[in-house]
Amino acid sequence: MANRHTIILMQTSQNRATRTFMDYESITQAMDGICALYERKLKELNPAIRNLSYDITDLYNFIDGLTDMSALVYDSSIHAYLPHDRQWIKQKTFQHLKKLAH
Repeated sequence: MANRHTIILMQTSQNRATRTFMDYESITQAMDGICALYERKLKELNPAIRNLSYDITDLYNFIDGLTDMSALVYDSSIHAYLPHDRQWIKQKTFQHLKKLAH
């Protein structure tokens, strides 16, 4: 997973103006970025709570609640970006968080 440039494409609502992207140097950094995005949203919704916690189901619900989310991951063997869907992102975030927990 190291050094595979990853672009996360997302749309937060039905409004096309909410389309955006985030790019990262690796899949791992992209998964960190998605978690950080969710954590910022939690803090925004719960400003009085100092120590927020969540589980993987909460993160999945956040990802599923977005109008759209997908990833483009660079594959140097074909010199192109490969598309991945929301399910792939959820699988990778789970694997990433599991590694962090150990």
